[in-house]
Amino acid sequence: MPSDHPMSDLAIAQSAPLQPIENVAALLRIPPEALYRYGPHKAKLLLDHAARAMAAPRGKLVLVTAITPTPAGEGKTTTTIGLGDALRRQGARVAICLREPSLGPCFGAKGGATGGGRAQVGPMSEINLHFTGDLHAIAAAHNLLAAMIDNHIYWGNALNLDPRRITWRRTVDLNDRALRDMVSGLGGPGNGAPRQSGYDITAASEVMAILCLAESLADLEQRLGDIVIGRDMNKRLVRARELNATGAMAALLRDALAPNLAQTLEGTPAFIHGGPFANIAQGCNSILATKTALGLADYVITEAGFGADLGGEKFLDIKCRKAGLTPAACVVVATVRALKMHGGVPLHELGTEHVAAVRAGCANLLRHAANMRAYGLPVVVALNRFTADTEAELAAAEAACAEAGLTVVACNHWAEGGAGALALAGAVRALCAEPSSFQLLYPDDMPLEEKIRAIATRIYGAASLSFEPAAARQLREFAAAGFARLPVCMAKTQYSFSADPSQRGAPEGFGIHIREVRLAAGAQFIVAFCGEILTMPGLPRHPAAERIFLDSSGNIAGLS
Repeated sequence: MPSDHPMSDLAIAQSAPLQPIENVAALLRIPPEALYRYGPHKAKLLLDHAARAMAAPRGKLVLVTAITPTPAGEGKTTTTIGLGDALRRQGARVAICLREPSLGPCFGAKGGATGGGRAQVGPMSEINLHFTGDLHAIAAAHNLLAAMIDNHIYWGNALNLDPRRITWRRTVDLNDRALRDMVSGLGGPGNGAPRQSGYDITAASEVMAILCLAESLADLEQRLGDIVIGRDMNKRLVRARELNATGAMAALLRDALAPNLAQTLEGTPAFIHGGPFANIAQGCNSILATKTALGLADYVITEAGFGADLGGEKFLDIKCRKAGLTPAACVVVATVRALKMHGGVPLHELGTEHVAAVRAGCANLLRHAANMRAYGLPVVVALNRFTADTEAELAAAEAACAEAGLTVVACNHWAEGGAGALALAGAVRALCAEPSSFQLLYPDDMPLEEKIRAIATRIYGAASLSFEPAAARQLREFAAAGFARLPVCMAKTQYSFSADPSQRGAPEGFGIHIREVRLAAGAQFIVAFCGEILTMPGLPRHPAAERIFLDSSGNIAGLS
């Protein structure tokens, strides 16, 4: 229960004795020679060993997702960690699979992304900041391609690139709204040809998506070459391999492709690899890390970003489709506090009992759970408890779930670690014992527009779908160019089923308008933008960076 503990997440993490990474690896029967160490507590698993693990029989894959996020918090990552620790306490061989944090949210509004309380992965400050350098490598590879595009134009433009139709932007792993739209190449001919462009945050880079979907170095290099950078003067699609950029990009990413191994505060192995956002990308850790973990563990617990309508849907329709994965069970995380916000209670009143608001807010939870069940997944609801939760409020949430035929388990893993999630672990094991009937939301051969419609109406609950004329035309062009069988990655606000972040709960009767579509040919999906979603976030009025500092001993402080 987060309010119960007087220590901050960082203080708890810094006080926990971590195991040598060789000891953690041994729990998965990984030999020391298969590790490339980054200090005593984290390492990369060599790709050769990962490949052997991927070929082994697979354990059970459990997806942890959540209701629509609110400022009250849900604790999806914390629940993933607590569940993994609880399963290990019960004697199972377990691996946890998480995404790497982005510096943008860490220094912005969210703070760290390594769990909370006694359910954390460590070393916490290292993971939240530079970790093993993967995000820096992704940004370098992305920006190398951008530099080579402008350099090609400067030296004669043999490919006849149309500067007005170059779609490859630049990237940086920070929130910086001033870089969203910009003009490059100013200052005279020696600085290149002026053109309008901009920056995306690294988590939104197609290179990030590619790294998380590639299953080998050869696959990585093939996908990098497939990236479409824009069009030439005849409107022909131009790819990265035509600039001879692919080899150098792959060289920058070689080490980044290897999965990172860390640990929970209880010593459970945790693969932390890749970090795409779920509101603008696929929102899941890497396929390579997940498949590696499945070959080494009985149970693999993984989370997908934001609510089940975003990360959960993309995990199932993009990641599982591409990797041939079949989840055994799904955990939908909720808190009484967040349910009250979805029921209309403002943030400053969440400490007061509001049973009726809990009942109303359960509409959001039940829609997410129903969506996951529609994929054929057995579902359990995890109620992540807070101190201020009353018995009447908990009973209201449990009753709403029971009426829908859902199992619900109250958890205290924030305060108690794995011991607080033992009941959830038991429920998950029971679900994993059932045969899977997993099915995708749409087939590959469904037209692109209908794939978008399926997500908007069947997952979001939209009453109608419309397209900007330019977006509809682009979809037709993508289909004609051979991309009709690709899945769709929706870019939408994480704060609502609709495209309006102010509509909490389970809104009905709304429309979804697709304002833009982009081709991610290397990642092998189409991105559809709706509402005012941005690929470069901004900082809040008082960013978390204002509270992060080094203490007198040189230790990082203020990171949450």
